[in-house]
Order: sequence, then C-alpha cells, then structure tokens
Amino acid sequence: MDHIPYQIEGEDRPGRWLITCDHATNHVPDFVGGGSLGIAPEDMGRHIAYDVGAAGVTRALAEALDAPALLSDFSRLVIDPNRGEDDPTLVMQLYDGTIIPANRGVTDADVATRIDRLHRPYHAAYARLAARPGTLIVAIHSFTPQLRGRPHRPWQVGVLYAPQDTRLSAPLIARLRAEPDLCVGENQPYLGHLPGDSIDRHALQPGRQNTLIELRNDLIRTEAEQRAWGLRLARLLDEVRSQGQF
Repeated sequence: MDHIPYQIEGEDRPGRWLITCDHATNHVPDFVGGGSLGIAPEDMGRHIAYDVGAAGVTRALAEALDAPALLSDFSRLVIDPNRGEDDPTLVMQLYDGTIIPANRGVTDADVATRIDRLHRPYHAAYARLAARPGTLIVAIHSFTPQLRGRPHRPWQVGVLYAPQDTRLSAPLIARLRAEPDLCVGENQPYLGHLPGDSIDRHALQPGRQNTLIELRNDLIRTEAEQRAWGLRLARLLDEVRSQGQF
C-alpha cells in the first residue's frame, strides 16, 4: 500500500477554521533512499527536515477551535509541500550548511515520482478540506532561533502574509502586539508570499481569508509548550474573528 502523505484530524469538526502544518514531520518514505536521505540523525532532528514543534501546536490549536487539521507526513527535504511544482527549491540539495546526499543526484524522474506520490495527494487533501464554505486558513510553521552564521532572531512569533490579502493577518498582528511579553515579527523571519506556495494556491487564488503563523521552535519543544501556544493562539484568533467581519 502506498504511503499516505498526510494526516487529517477532526475532519468532521464544525469550526470554520482549517489549521494546516506543511512541515509536520521528518519522515522519509521507504521509496526514497530506502527511508533515508543519507544525513545524520541529528540533522534529521533539526529545522532543515521539518518544523520542530509545529505539529503539536497545530493539533492543539485545531482542537481548541473545534476545527479540522491537515498535517503533512513526509520531510520537507524529500519534497517541500510549501513550494510550487516548478519551484527550484522544491527538492533541496543543500540546506543551512547540510548537504542532502539522497538529493544530490536526484533526476527529473525521481522528482516526478515524489510529486505524484507525496506533493499532489497532500494538496488534493488540502483543496478538499479548504473547499468548505467560509473556510479561514491558518498555516502553522516554526523557525529556528538562528541560522548558521546569521544573527539571532528576536521574535517569538511572526505573522506572514501577502500584501494583496491582509484581512486576517493585520488584526492578528495588532492583537499579538498587544500581548506584553511578545516580540512579534511582521513578515519575519521570512517574507510572506511565494508564488505557488500553499497559501497562494489554496487561499490567495480562491480568495479565502488566511494567515501564516511562525513560532520560534525553542519555545515549542515540549508537548506542554505546544499545547500552551495552541490554546493561546486559539484565544487570540477567536478574539480577532469576533471583532472582524469574518
């Protein structure tokens, strides 16, 4: 049986939110390198392979909002679901100083297989869940406190968005900045839009309200921290929704 490249939790929950986690796991399916990318276990445990802590936050947030959650079940190093199929960074050969041996000689046929077996089924599930009327999409990601050779990142949380749709992100940023203990990044630590990425494909192009939340991964290492952030974000998102025309 083919590997199912995603997990759905609470599909029948009635909440209007859809909580997604594009980089939920560092799993390598058996058909890719026999289940190994050829890098050390400590590298597979780093942010280069998945968004550390993001899956737990996603589950806690979706449960608190009584909404469905969609989580990938393959490492971003196998193929990145948050990239368009024609994006040159779809399959990375080098990431934050680590060479990915299984990707160095990757062929067009190899990439096509990964697209067919992982990337497209994930996005088909995403499209089906997002198609419910009035869906509000919240994508959960995490970021490392510091890339190798780069400055420390001061933000605990960042909100990413594309300039053509700030309906949900702008009030969420304002609400987060009202929290006295938070340093909040606006389109930090990354810019908020890549053509063909998940939000572009499932929210911007169809006109669905959306936001992408980045949490610094040293704050969500444990299950308790992940749950605490999930509950906190649920409260803030509910407040934003109740105050807006959503």
